[in-house]
Amino acid sequence: MGSSRCGPGAHPVHLWPPHFAFSGHHPRDLGPHSGPALLVSLASEVQDLHLAQRKEMASGFSKGPTLGLLPDVPSLMETLSYSYCYVGIMTGPFFRYRTYLDWLEQPFPGAVPSLRPLLRRAWPAPLFGLLFLLSSHLFPLEAVREDAFYARPLPARLFYMIPVFFAFRMRFYVAWIAAECGCIAAGFGAYPVAAKARAGGGPTLQCPPPSSPEKAASLEYDYETIRNIDCYSTDFCVRVRDGMRYWNMTVQWWLAQYIYKSAPTRSYVLRSAWTMLLSAYWHGLHPGYYLSFLTIPLCLAAEGRLESALRGRLSPGGQKAWDWVHWFLKMRAYDYMCMGFVLLSLADTLRYWASIYFCIHFLALAALGLGLALGGGSPSRRKAASQPTSLAPEKLREE
Repeated sequence: MGSSRCGPGAHPVHLWPPHFAFSGHHPRDLGPHSGPALLVSLASEVQDLHLAQRKEMASGFSKGPTLGLLPDVPSLMETLSYSYCYVGIMTGPFFRYRTYLDWLEQPFPGAVPSLRPLLRRAWPAPLFGLLFLLSSHLFPLEAVREDAFYARPLPARLFYMIPVFFAFRMRFYVAWIAAECGCIAAGFGAYPVAAKARAGGGPTLQCPPPSSPEKAASLEYDYETIRNIDCYSTDFCVRVRDGMRYWNMTVQWWLAQYIYKSAPTRSYVLRSAWTMLLSAYWHGLHPGYYLSFLTIPLCLAAEGRLESALRGRLSPGGQKAWDWVHWFLKMRAYDYMCMGFVLLSLADTLRYWASIYFCIHFLALAALGLGLALGGGSPSRRKAASQPTSLAPEKLREE
């Protein structure tokens, strides 16, 4: 069974799935990468295949290989093998059946680099792990559940959510880097750079498969398809909207493809609310998930309206200052929402938020009201090209 596009991977090797001993959360909290998510994606890929076959029959002639299209419908055994593939079974990342098939059918797996990409990807993980251990020791989450915590001054209570979210990020950075390294070690998700692969979705450009080991070895490869976290962009991007894009990237593709696009509304904010609601349900039934995830649409609406109303009226220097303030508030919004995600219970989350006077909720409502009063447009209609995506200098961005 030949692959319909260039698909470097490697033949399977026996490699235990990556674990993260001090995660503190169920593996499902890392995102919908397990069986149900894979099967939703597979069902969509099979539907695309059937639609393409019907079009072929209606037109009366056969087209060449289509980017990303399956060659045929997987058998039951192939479906089970995909669902329980050891790569990503514990902590992700999410991958399509097409990606899995390309990996198995790679004609020259020995030509696909893995050691150097693995070392290049893994080097920050020990530092992030040490920072997690240090920050979680100095600022334990359990302190927020104690009565003595609420006797502290307001500035101390406000500050505490910053190191809690910092520890949260460091923990997940290590988990996802380890998961990516597990894929890279197996050559899973490698495609030529020319294919312009994107996280979760795979190649966006057709790439002819190499005809010999020498030609395969001469190609430059990347592992963008299974990239799950962009640490620098997560920390330095300006907007709440962009923060979601760089976090749990393969799952963000899944959510956008199968949840966001099928939302029963055309509004960007309402579609985002629909997506966040289902994402919260996927994580579990803890009220903290819903309180946190459903705060995101409010923040998206507020930043979109206010930014479109004011930023374009500022001078270049004023826009740069705006971006720094926007980044600061974005980070505080995620600090605030993280508390619901880690405290989990309704009582603990509301108790903490009440102790800091629901400041992010009221700030977002005020920004939304001001944006509406000034005639700011809907976030879905804003021109993204004129907006900054990151404050990090290009030389500091991850490769």
